[in-house]
Amino acid sequence: MRTLWEVLARQRDYRLVLSAGLVSLTGDWILRTGLAFQVYVMTGSTLASGGLLLASFLPLVLLGSLAGVFVDRWDRRRTMIVTNVLHAVGLLPLLLVHDENQLWVIYLVILAQGCLQQFFRPAEQSLVPLLVEPRQLVTANSLNSQTNDIARLVGAALGGVLAAAGGLPLLALADAATYLVAMGLLLGVRHRPERVVAERARGVRSAVRGLRDEWVEGIRICVGGQAMRLVFVFGLVTGVGEGAMSTLFAPFVSAELGGDGTAYGLITSSQAVGGIAGGLIAAAAGPRFSAAKLWGFGAVAFGLIDLVMFLYPLFWDGLTPAFVCMIAVGIPGAFLTAGLMTVIQRLTDDASRGRVFGALFAAEGAALLVGITAAGLLGDVVGIIPVLVAQGLGFFVGGLVVLSRLGVLSPDASPAEVRL
Repeated sequence: MRTLWEVLARQRDYRLVLSAGLVSLTGDWILRTGLAFQVYVMTGSTLASGGLLLASFLPLVLLGSLAGVFVDRWDRRRTMIVTNVLHAVGLLPLLLVHDENQLWVIYLVILAQGCLQQFFRPAEQSLVPLLVEPRQLVTANSLNSQTNDIARLVGAALGGVLAAAGGLPLLALADAATYLVAMGLLLGVRHRPERVVAERARGVRSAVRGLRDEWVEGIRICVGGQAMRLVFVFGLVTGVGEGAMSTLFAPFVSAELGGDGTAYGLITSSQAVGGIAGGLIAAAAGPRFSAAKLWGFGAVAFGLIDLVMFLYPLFWDGLTPAFVCMIAVGIPGAFLTAGLMTVIQRLTDDASRGRVFGALFAAEGAALLVGITAAGLLGDVVGIIPVLVAQGLGFFVGGLVVLSRLGVLSPDASPAEVRL
């Protein structure tokens, strides 16, 4: 608890970044939840709703890796401020949407928002290690993992209410307001980089070549050393599983558990409860354990709980175990996220951290799309439960592999060694 207090009370800049992330993520959930409801009401088409998911994923796959290169060149704080402003301005076209004939405007806005997010996320993850002491990094990442759970609980509820009360205009204005508040918080951050990468004037070919070389360097770091290669493969395997989970969990609740839409919504949101509790536990106790152990044990426990949840309908009827499992899985999920983020931050140096995160996020997005596609094809062929069991096994086996390679992931492994 002492480290938790030190991070929240004494690290002013980190506290402002954490608060900005919480506010903007709440706005994201407001828009995401309300927009999904509003588009379906407007069109009555599940295909139109699926288009929202595609528009939000494409920037991650196509732009994520390249965006990280620019993040390494720019001041991270300034990047986060500018993207918040652009986020707010980019939502204004939603005020012009009145019926399904302007549906293309919604898709363009979501596409633009997704592109901006590819610059914000690597900048945030790269900035955090500069705002806290090394021994506080696990605690800081644990608190970061909590923000999405808290935002999910608050924003998802507000999104439905605002969609019903004022439709798209109110959703857009509410989300834009959160971005402006986040921008105000980031303006108060006093941290300034010790060095700024200055771009000298040069020809177009040279500039393009420089971007290409830095982009390739980010990918090379991800796959060129044992430790980062383990991070990369783990992200691919679990990303495919998460894609399958996002596709088949609603059918699982309906067909295997016999639940309705309300039950699905409550079961899904209940994971945030465990995530908040897990984040607090990891923030308080995390510094006593290595980040790699938090990652490994978190993944093993996450996979085991998922396996229990997906297999119990074969032996037991009822929804209660699903609620219990979803709450419980949030705790190791918080440990997994905090440990993994800390490992990545410690294995990379400040000059390349943005492009590494960008490459990892892009690979994760591609894996999610593969999982979504595979689950859609295999769900009817082999069944819902077997596909979801494979998701749980991915986390469980991945965690065991991480625990077997703790020597490679030790804090003594320097960024230089990662590139060997």
